[in-house]
Amino acid sequence: MTLLSTRSAPKRTLSTTALIYIALAGVLVLGAVAVAIDGGNLFATANLVDMLTRTSLTGFLAIGMTLVILCRSLDLSVGYVAALSSLVAATTMDGQVANIPTAIALVLLVSGLIGAANGAFVTLLGVNPFIATLGTGLILKGYLDTQYKGPAGDVPAVFQQFGYTRVAFIPVSTLVMLAVAAAAIWFLRSTRTGHHMYAVGGEIDVARMSGIRTKRVLVAAHVLCAMCAGVAGLLLAARFGTGSAEAYTNLYELDAIAAVVLGGTLLLGGRGGVAGTVAGVAILAVLDTVFNVMQIDPFAKDVLRGAVIITAVAIYARRQLDRTARRPRFALEGRLR
Repeated sequence: MTLLSTRSAPKRTLSTTALIYIALAGVLVLGAVAVAIDGGNLFATANLVDMLTRTSLTGFLAIGMTLVILCRSLDLSVGYVAALSSLVAATTMDGQVANIPTAIALVLLVSGLIGAANGAFVTLLGVNPFIATLGTGLILKGYLDTQYKGPAGDVPAVFQQFGYTRVAFIPVSTLVMLAVAAAAIWFLRSTRTGHHMYAVGGEIDVARMSGIRTKRVLVAAHVLCAMCAGVAGLLLAARFGTGSAEAYTNLYELDAIAAVVLGGTLLLGGRGGVAGTVAGVAILAVLDTVFNVMQIDPFAKDVLRGAVIITAVAIYARRQLDRTARRPRFALEGRLR
């Protein structure tokens, strides 16, 4: 007699990326309702510009941060790299339009070298990435504090348009950020190094035994992360019209990490992506704009942002546990007696 075991069809669940975009739509709706009750309009042109402008700077940093977190690493120096990059850009330009290409190339070179140093500390010296990048950040902080007592350099008006020009209500800086995000998505999905980043973050020992040069992948992730911070520094220089040595005091790196985690990328690495990070950045921007329009107390604003991040991470963790619990240990279609 043959008995066929029956199994219920697996439940289809939304991907984390889809879930975060649904959450973004929900935040927009709830924010619009809250602002309307307060007598305002969240979708007024000024508010839309404010939301999109907020996405640019954090977006550049969060895109790079996604790459290192996917590799189960971290970079706490990006805020300092952005501040240094703004100074390198402004002092190199020195008010001369002809110096703009040289300044951009120099910023990318300097930031890339800092990223390479971070990667070397982590891979060659075996230093924990939290400690290694924090140490790099403190070194940069010491240099900025001793060498620059205030703003320095002069950014030409042509380059300042990068920080202020809009196409309709969309800032040019946001369009550039989205282009960088699209390039990063393509890189992760279509290149060997991008695939290797997921493998290294998933299980570095397995990746190494599979023939992946894990150290090279980690260094590449840190270099790209620092270069994204360099682009953020260029945006800072464009907005301020000069280099800002004190830009690191805004703790941009924490906003970047929050956006990455909110976007569904696991801090343990190996899962996530830039598409979710962009939505995470947008959610933080929407929340900040809503809080500012409604003139919510800064302390309450930070509490609410923290609560949103914790709730999102708890939901992701719960979904992961549910998936693991539903995974069958043995897949037997039938059994003969």
